[in-house]
Amino acid sequence: MIRLATDVGGTFTDLVGYDERTGELFTAKSLTTVDDQSLGVLAAITMSEQRDGLRARDVTFFAHGGTTVINAITERKGVRTALVTTAGFRDVLEIGRGNRPDLYNLQFHSPEPFVPRHLRFEVRERIASSGNVLTPVELDDLRPIIQSCREQQVEAIAVLFLHSYANPEHEILCADILADALPELTVCASHEVSRQWREYERSNTVVLNAYVQPIIRHYFARLEAALTDRDLTCPYYAMQSNGGISTFDQATRSPLTLVESGPAGGIAGAARIGAAIGEREVLSLDVGGTTAKCSLIHDSRPTLNAEYRLEHTRIEPGHAVQVPVVDIVEIGSGGGSIAWIDERGALRVGPHSAGSTPGPACYGRGGTKPTLSDAILTIGIFDPANFAGGTMALDIAKAAQAIATIANPLGMSVEDAAMAIIEIAHANMINALKLVTVQRGHDPRDAAFVVSGGAGPALAARLGRDLSVKATVVPPHPGIFSAWGMLAAEPRADFRATWFCPLDEAAVCELSRRFLQMEEEAIAYFAKGRDAAIQFTYRVEARYRGQEHGVFALFLRGDDAAAFADRFHAAHEKAYSFRLPGSPIEITTLHLEAVLSGPVIALPKMLRAGRSLEAGRTGTRNVYFGTTRGWLNCPVFDRSRLPAGERFEGPAIIEEATATTLVLEDQVIEMTETGILVIREGSPTAR
Repeated sequence: MIRLATDVGGTFTDLVGYDERTGELFTAKSLTTVDDQSLGVLAAITMSEQRDGLRARDVTFFAHGGTTVINAITERKGVRTALVTTAGFRDVLEIGRGNRPDLYNLQFHSPEPFVPRHLRFEVRERIASSGNVLTPVELDDLRPIIQSCREQQVEAIAVLFLHSYANPEHEILCADILADALPELTVCASHEVSRQWREYERSNTVVLNAYVQPIIRHYFARLEAALTDRDLTCPYYAMQSNGGISTFDQATRSPLTLVESGPAGGIAGAARIGAAIGEREVLSLDVGGTTAKCSLIHDSRPTLNAEYRLEHTRIEPGHAVQVPVVDIVEIGSGGGSIAWIDERGALRVGPHSAGSTPGPACYGRGGTKPTLSDAILTIGIFDPANFAGGTMALDIAKAAQAIATIANPLGMSVEDAAMAIIEIAHANMINALKLVTVQRGHDPRDAAFVVSGGAGPALAARLGRDLSVKATVVPPHPGIFSAWGMLAAEPRADFRATWFCPLDEAAVCELSRRFLQMEEEAIAYFAKGRDAAIQFTYRVEARYRGQEHGVFALFLRGDDAAAFADRFHAAHEKAYSFRLPGSPIEITTLHLEAVLSGPVIALPKMLRAGRSLEAGRTGTRNVYFGTTRGWLNCPVFDRSRLPAGERFEGPAIIEEATATTLVLEDQVIEMTETGILVIREGSPTAR
């Protein structure tokens, strides 16, 4: 009865196993194998079998998250894809939107579409936004398209017709004909992955889904075969970007839902930790080897981004897609992020990373460029002899040597240069954390701050102090927390459908009827009956008449028009800082969130025997706190021996197998009965 999860990151592949009968936990961490990620997964399983006695035959649940989809898109290593669309609309994919993220950049160029123009084909047909057929589909137009796809060695075809979200009749007919004529190709119709309006966003969604579908199908097939060979023959689940899990078969049909698969696991875990400490507002930060990812959990639920854009940056518009993705801000400030001096002589950190090969200089694998991990080691937070539970020895001399390449041109000492690297990474993370809180209308002072990742706990206390959060929380096994979070996730599906209607009492009745239809879809998706323990949440996107964009507000069964209008006004004011109480309201989109209740990883109480501050203290270590405080001698504790409920003050270092936590002066730390570290400002007497 072991529940097992693996998370493939840019640098490491993490594994967490949980025995439901005994509460025993299995963990492992291996380097990510970039060319074939399944090899890193198998290596982690082997490591846990040999070291911890993991029993593959006892595994009854396997969840997997990783970077296969996002890597294929960002590296443009998907399959050769064609687009079949309504006559006159082949260039929607290239025209995109007229807005520019960098308003005054006159050299701006839209990103290159994933389907070149010669592979974008047109079919004569037209359906109105009401769903009525205006022009019947000309099936003869498909003959030259089929021939051209054969000649051009196309591997996947995306089918998108105008207003098919209102009536997919033409799409279904053409997709069936293409699939029959080209059985070796993947054919993906837009209504299968999105039933929302906005032609450009829907075009991107279906194209990218088709672009990665064969890749994820082959990857999952290869992974399943390898797991079966290892006697791991339980049901397989994939971590989705919405914070839930789905079967491999479901994920293969809509692989774009895996685009933020790994980070979503950490957010699901943060929500679980928030529930354990009684906090409904949680700010999550995961500092991995390549990136730092942050998100807000509002009212115990991960926040979904209604306008998610792949590869979006300050100067790049990215690719808008219509898939449910937790609201994540991701920056290139991970433990492996490289520090460098730009052409103006300014110190920068990231976005380029040393990755797993060669890795940071301190890994001793041939890396020579300074990274954030090298800086943390240099100022004394990491123990070079006890890193990763002693499985990897760090080379402090090589770290200092690498940082000297930054320190010398800047006229700084090595430790001051290391501190400068940390300060810049810190500022980048603060900016990202404010993007998911302050910019979204939320106050970080109302939230608990859950920090994970291999490098996250080393920076957590300072970040929490600068944000004035309620508490800074370091969960169990923070260095492999995304994998741990996958065991806290439940099967989930999101259904969205566009429907335009003025808000009135008749519309509210129709809303209830349409949500009932969507509930039936959810029940069929989970292959369960009406009596299944499925929790439904209803949201409606609406806008004031005359607006282009709307906001989502909660819809409760039994609402009348006035009740929903009040909730919409409040949501609009939170998003845009104003409300128009007398203005007519228009409904645009329905969103049903369906979560199937199931077992999740438990947080058992720790055994008290052998735990005390004296037993947990393993020594002291000098840590550099900058030019003002200099080097301070800090006590070092072993997390596995700390007692529950006993507070002590910083500065202090708390070590464990997957991470190292630094507690600052004038901060108080306490371990809960379930092994969660909670850091707050102030002394025990002051509190």
